[in-house]
Order: sequence, then C-alpha cells, then structure tokens
Amino acid sequence: MISLSAALAGFFLGASLIIAIGAQNAFILRQGLLRSHVFILCLICALSDAALIAAGVGGLGTLVAQSPTLLSVVTIGGAIFLGSYAVVAFRRAFHPSAMRADSPKPLGLKAAVATCLTFTFLNPHVYLDMVVLIGSLSAAYSGVDRIAFGLGAATASFIWFFGLGYGARLLQPIFARPAAWRVLDVIIGVVMGLLAISLLVRFFHPA
Repeated sequence: MISLSAALAGFFLGASLIIAIGAQNAFILRQGLLRSHVFILCLICALSDAALIAAGVGGLGTLVAQSPTLLSVVTIGGAIFLGSYAVVAFRRAFHPSAMRADSPKPLGLKAAVATCLTFTFLNPHVYLDMVVLIGSLSAAYSGVDRIAFGLGAATASFIWFFGLGYGARLLQPIFARPAAWRVLDVIIGVVMGLLAISLLVRFFHPA
C-alpha cells in the first residue's frame, strides 16, 4: 500500500521547488496568455519534470552531483540561452509597433516546443532541484514509499504547469492592452537576465 504521508511530502517538496518565477514559468505564462500550444507545452514541462524526478529517485542524482563537467556545460549553455531570450523579451517590450493589443505574434509549434525544451534542459537548477535534491531526500524512504514520494513530486508539476497555462487566460482582460504586454515582457526580460547572471556568478565564483 502506497504511503499517503510519503506522497504528500513529495508533493509539497515538488511544489515548493516549482512554484517560483523562473524561466519555464514565465514562458508558460506568456504562452497561456496567448492561448498558443498550451496543452502540449504544459505536458512537455510536466513530463520532463516527472522523468527527471524518476531519474533522481532512481539514483541518478548522485551521478549528476559528482559530474562538475556536466553541470558546467549546462550552466554556461543555460546562461547564454537565458541572456539571449532576455534580449528578445526587451526588444518586444520596447518595440510595441510590432504587437497588437489582441494578438501579439505567437511562436509556431516547432519553435515553441524547442524553446520549452531548452528552458527545461539547459537549466542547471532543474538538475539540482529535480534530480539531486529530490533524489537525495527520497533516500529517506524505501520501497513503495520512495515511489510514492516521487509520484507526489511529479503530481505537483502536472498540477502547477496545467494550472498556470490554462489559468493564465483569466488575466486575458488585463492583457487586452498593449501596455500590459510590454510590462510582462519587461518582467520576463528582467527574470531571464537575472537568472543568466546568477548562473554565470555561480560558475565563476562557486560557493
């Protein structure tokens, strides 16, 4: 019998790691507001988290934690990508003539999926949180309880991403104005830029 307490522990841990203003969340929020490829992008994010959590619970967390080369490559790649996306967001914000109030230009499906996957797998935080941290904490459980812990954490990802993607449309009346899109893109640009800087600082000045 699966332990409810283990599942709840995994759920709340997963939720605490996921619910933050990060690259994935900012991207899903924008796509949700545009109502563009919401289901497939939310599914990709949730399934990716679930796969990483399963890997961590299965023991991959220890391997990743002992591979500074892998983390270094992901850190630099992630910083470059996030910095580039920040520039794109700022360009959108300060070139309002390229947008319309009712329909800012959305990404095509291939571009949206590629961007989503890049945000997911070129982010070293996802490996540290989903694989290393959750994997390490799952070691406190054994057997079906450990599986329940991982399932709880994965469930938090599914609820969060689909809630964010489809809940974003509740803000649609606010984003009927071009100014609101400009503010959102400025916020996204700042978030992406700060994340890129934090990755570079961590790389060149490790704790």
